[in-house]
Amino acid sequence: MSTSLDSGPPPQAQATALRRRLAALRGPSTAPRPLDARALAALAANPGCRRRALLDGAGVDKAALARALGSPAVFGQSQFAFMRGNAFEARVKAEGGAALLRLLGVADPQAALVPDLAAAGPEGRAARTALALREATQAGAWTLLDHPMLALQVAGSPVYLEPDAVVVHPGGRWTVVEIKSFPMLDGSADPSKAGAAARQAAVYVLALEHIAAVTKGASVDHSVLLVCPKDFSNLPTASAVDVRRQLSVTRRQLARLTRVGEIASALPDGLDFDMESRSSDELASAVDSVPSAYAPECLSACELAFHCRERARSTGAVEALGRAVRGELGGLSTIAGVLSAARGESGDPDDPAVVALRRAARLRAEALGGRATDDAVRGPGCR
Repeated sequence: MSTSLDSGPPPQAQATALRRRLAALRGPSTAPRPLDARALAALAANPGCRRRALLDGAGVDKAALARALGSPAVFGQSQFAFMRGNAFEARVKAEGGAALLRLLGVADPQAALVPDLAAAGPEGRAARTALALREATQAGAWTLLDHPMLALQVAGSPVYLEPDAVVVHPGGRWTVVEIKSFPMLDGSADPSKAGAAARQAAVYVLALEHIAAVTKGASVDHSVLLVCPKDFSNLPTASAVDVRRQLSVTRRQLARLTRVGEIASALPDGLDFDMESRSSDELASAVDSVPSAYAPECLSACELAFHCRERARSTGAVEALGRAVRGELGGLSTIAGVLSAARGESGDPDDPAVVALRRAARLRAEALGGRATDDAVRGPGCR
């Protein structure tokens, strides 16, 4: 007997229903905002945040949403830095990427292949890129792919990524190229900026691995080429950056992300983030209905961080103090509860977190010379 009626809708129907649901969440007249590798790396760094996973999966413009909520983001690349980065990238890729290929040790850059990757839409460009990678691997010649389009499944939804370049070596090895406008002084770049570039490049490497898995003779280099201005000049220089650690973390964290469809199905009917038809109070209510996982690190990576911080502070959530503190406090979820446990007014006296808090409070009182305060803090349940 057929069991098709009991097995639920087919995958294609489920995907169509999910796309419609996500489109309704961001608003019927709002085009989806695509994810980039930088946002994806930030999402992987906080996989427990369902709020960000849903908003990114639905293509909601979080920067515009933050402004509508009255908590605009204050980070991002300046227009000057953006223009400087574009000018430097154009210099590196001039004349068919001759300067870039020389940094890779190519003796005759003019002989390298530079295929046309133009196609309609991100899906078409991703398919054209995959074909160009296979053709370049079979050709056995140096090939430069300028701004290829890569596809990656994240939480059940496709994400399209655009690295600066990918170089195919004659032996079939693929290398991701990241071009940044921050300087490389005496052969070394700023560690924080280089680290961010490595995390971003790891996402591209992960996407390439899926194509290489079905391409005969192909392999993906786990060292990416970071190209930056040399010292205080505008001349390009390069350094190989090993991204194996970042790749491992990104792969593990993305696998932990809850599927967007599961998050969307748990939302109340009629809820959406349509900034054209909803008031700020309605948007705030919609945002707050999706669980978040705020941490101070979000302030440098998520446009909604200031809104989430305000909510965490208003409820006295210990998450506002950082992930490390949150992890040490166990079941104590509010700052008021932590202070009450430290004073001996509440909390399980056998809980290691409570024991540590009361001991810390006692030591603090002794350091301040307040024995009377110490007796008050100690409480009847303190050992």
